[in-house]
Amino acid sequence: MPRGVAQHVTRSPWLPKRVLVTRSAAELPHGQRIVERCAAAGVEDVQLLRGDRLPSLQAGDERATYALAKSTLAVVVAPPSKRRPQPIPPSADWRLDLAEGCPAHCQYCYLAGSLGGPPVTRAYANVEEILDGMDAHVGRGGVTSGTVERGHEGTTFETSCYTDPLGLEHLTGSLSAAITHAGTHDFGGPVQLRFTTKYDGVAPLLDLPHHGRTRVRFSVNAASVERFEGGTARIADRVAALRSLALAGYPVGLTVAPIMPVEGWREEYAALFDAVAAATADVPDLDLTTELITHRFTPKSKEVLLGWYPRTKLEMDEDLRRQKRGKYGAVKHVYPTPVMHEMRSWFEQALADRLPAARLLYWT
Repeated sequence: MPRGVAQHVTRSPWLPKRVLVTRSAAELPHGQRIVERCAAAGVEDVQLLRGDRLPSLQAGDERATYALAKSTLAVVVAPPSKRRPQPIPPSADWRLDLAEGCPAHCQYCYLAGSLGGPPVTRAYANVEEILDGMDAHVGRGGVTSGTVERGHEGTTFETSCYTDPLGLEHLTGSLSAAITHAGTHDFGGPVQLRFTTKYDGVAPLLDLPHHGRTRVRFSVNAASVERFEGGTARIADRVAALRSLALAGYPVGLTVAPIMPVEGWREEYAALFDAVAAATADVPDLDLTTELITHRFTPKSKEVLLGWYPRTKLEMDEDLRRQKRGKYGAVKHVYPTPVMHEMRSWFEQALADRLPAARLLYWT
């Protein structure tokens, strides 16, 4: 282990208090395997429902509803609308969902305001059907496929848009199934599976036949921002997990997100990059990318997050931000232009100096 990098000690994985299994999910082999995994992990309350509708997860107030939903895993069948890949720029050509919802408690949660209802985690039992749908989209993307800058990545499929698949892997096995499929299936063209994680339980992935077709990116941040990421692996452990996967031949990456100009941000992000450099210095044929994503919020996500975390110290002051409108007029509050320019310039130089082998995919 390189000097300056903490020894990799995996925290206890997430264990839901109850698992709800719809009738259709229980009829599928993968759904049955998820039930078996949950029982083996020690979940005592596994409920096989009579139908395909989940019971109400509403509790006394928003905070109680959040707590109930976050302690529940629902095993369901993904409907056609969830199986239909959608473009997901700037990350990948297509979104490929293995689950929806996340066991973490990040106070800046990306999912807040984008998912309807209580934030219950849903694992999809029809994973084989979802993976079979990849073939029809190979070579048809517009983010990496056919582009000069990223065409060498092939057709890319992002599996972490609405979940952290590694945080659920011990209960679902879905990520291993996807990595194996991407690594062994004949797609008729180059393909890359991608996911980002805040967890470090990578042992089940190390010996899979990935054949270099899955890029695992670890969401990392400054030490001062880590305090907003409840229920996740420590960043030092994520860096150690990145090293383990890189040594196993996986393409790896850093998703530095959400970047915040906290006090001492330059020193803290520099220390982060130095730790990654130390952890990967002796990895042969290292394939490392970086993605830089600044913090932003919407009016709806702010409202939801304050309901979930009423005492948060996360800065969400509209007066300190500028408005950015999306394609359909949706408002996001981002950092002012001078702050964005300063941070982007610093990060690009810091990466060039400290991680010269890393390829920067985008800044946003």
